[in-house]
Amino acid sequence: MDGYAKHIDMPVNWCEELGTVLSNDEVIDGKSERGGYPVVRKNMKQWVIDQVAFADKLLEGLDEIDWPESTKEMQRHWIGRSEGVEVDFQIVGGGSFSIYTTCIETIYGITFMVLAPDGQIVKDLMPRIENKEEVEAYIAETLKKNDMDRTELNKTKSGCCLKGIYAINPVNGKEVPLFIGDFVLANYGTGAVMAVPSHDQRDFEYAIVHNIPMIQVIDGGDVSEKAFEKYDYLGKGCKLMNSEEFTGYVVEDAKEAITKKLEAMGVARRKVNYHFREWIFARQRYWGEPVPVVYLEDGNIHVLDDEELPLILPELSDYKGKNGKAPLENATEWKQYNHNGVTGTRETSTMPGSAGSSWYFLRYIETDNENELANYELLKHWMPVDLYIGGPEHTVGHLMYSRIWNRYLYDKGLSPVKEPFKKLVHQGMILGSNGIKMGKRFPEFVVNPSDIVRDYGADTLRLYEMFMGPLEVSKPWSQQGVEGARRFIVRVWNFFTDANNLTEDNDGTLTKVYHQTVKKVTSDFEVLGFNTAISQMMIFMNAAYKAGKCPKEYAEGFVKMFSCICPHVGEELWSILGHDNTIAYEPWPTYDEAAIKEDEIEIAVQMNGKVKAKLMVAAEADEATVKAQVHADEAIAALLEGKNIVKELYVKGRLYNIVVK
Repeated sequence: MDGYAKHIDMPVNWCEELGTVLSNDEVIDGKSERGGYPVVRKNMKQWVIDQVAFADKLLEGLDEIDWPESTKEMQRHWIGRSEGVEVDFQIVGGGSFSIYTTCIETIYGITFMVLAPDGQIVKDLMPRIENKEEVEAYIAETLKKNDMDRTELNKTKSGCCLKGIYAINPVNGKEVPLFIGDFVLANYGTGAVMAVPSHDQRDFEYAIVHNIPMIQVIDGGDVSEKAFEKYDYLGKGCKLMNSEEFTGYVVEDAKEAITKKLEAMGVARRKVNYHFREWIFARQRYWGEPVPVVYLEDGNIHVLDDEELPLILPELSDYKGKNGKAPLENATEWKQYNHNGVTGTRETSTMPGSAGSSWYFLRYIETDNENELANYELLKHWMPVDLYIGGPEHTVGHLMYSRIWNRYLYDKGLSPVKEPFKKLVHQGMILGSNGIKMGKRFPEFVVNPSDIVRDYGADTLRLYEMFMGPLEVSKPWSQQGVEGARRFIVRVWNFFTDANNLTEDNDGTLTKVYHQTVKKVTSDFEVLGFNTAISQMMIFMNAAYKAGKCPKEYAEGFVKMFSCICPHVGEELWSILGHDNTIAYEPWPTYDEAAIKEDEIEIAVQMNGKVKAKLMVAAEADEATVKAQVHADEAIAALLEGKNIVKELYVKGRLYNIVVK
């Protein structure tokens, strides 16, 4: 990604046992997801992708796709766009740092500042810190945590004061103490935050733990109750207090006035900030695409020419890296680069698995094209992907990376669409029969799909999983349900393989239920309602068995629908019905709306909003006819006796409502 790939020194999650950098989602409770090995934070030179450059485009794109709103909101939150002010703070005795805030109106309420424990600011201050041992111990503990543990999952307010170190608040010259806290990240923002405990809940809780004073600067109620809640006062006409010349300003006006003052002082800048950070694009593992760059002796980086690609991994006798070095460091001959007079050493890190998984859908469209990503005209025809089904756990991983990758290709004119996935549906999880996620904790409840296929067949497994319930809902496994699915398949097979059950003529017995089935299955498939579609197929089979016969045209239409759920049995039945070709390319069955039309319908009869009876009436009956039928009903007439009817209303096809005194 030219212009977006960078080689920078940055803190990463390092697992010594695995010998590689890990992403945040590969670290759980300070240990590697695979193997459970200790993970620490350390600075390393890394290749990263500047995904922050795509932030605004990604936010705009969310308005163009049919995704669950909760998923879109998660991506918006992960991108975390905000407009605020970056302010410079001087340190007493020398030095400075900057903070970013969206609440500049609270700057007079600062009573302390918090720095990232593992940041450069603290390193520079270390010779002047009076409680150096305490600070170093806290930093060591912080390095055992990943970013997620330190921020989103952080329930504690740990930290310690940097004794003897103070910062100067530029608006009033007051000195405030400096602390370190693991919730501040060195590689996010400026690595420092201002703390206003009167008007921010995190700061409030931190101040309580560390016994730090508070200054209320927004007239929003008692500090101990709700005034510290962030943004509680916005849009409510609240005014500043204890803020020198800005006291009495409403919050909205104070934001602008204080910003202008700081700008005039030369210590502040308006800035758009993002929660988004660089995408770490290197792993010290063997398996992965090699990074196609060479380090030259003069310190420059040479990118391989197109004709040198693809760069193939060399064969190794040892695929495990050691002492923080990648496995490809062992490929002595492969590492040495000499091409067209250019000599140097190849990069030995490989790309993460997310590299290839971020654009595979484009390659599916034309897998044998050796000259380009894929033919642009074919991409125009097939893209975007109409429907993507995947778990919500990919929301800020694969789904985000794919959008970034595709957007880059779109900007370069290689992809015809801005967004790769038009519609997204999250499928539910198959739980153990105990209602808990299958896993090591309860091995006796783990189901091996291969065992089900061996004992019952693949079609039984497919039918059962689609019949369990709505696609997006997690459902517990039921062995009885599997056996029930198998029985239904056998029932379908037995009926349609018996030639005596099939007729060439049609006496109309199954006409209504067949057309109802085609209509419902068609509409249910469109909205991925597989469980209700299967229920309707069961209704049709019950009717067929009751009739004891089925017109061949209905049998063929049913098998076409059934084959979508049970393709193996469906193909066999299609062959038995006399066809030599596959069912896959057959036209979808159609239904006749007139054949479905009901002659009679059931309506509810309400009295003062409560259902008192249900009646069968002619589907096309007008209000006068229905009224006469309602009043002629003995039970309803008895209820109306001695009452004054105020109003009557017929909602066609649904209910007849009577209001009485």
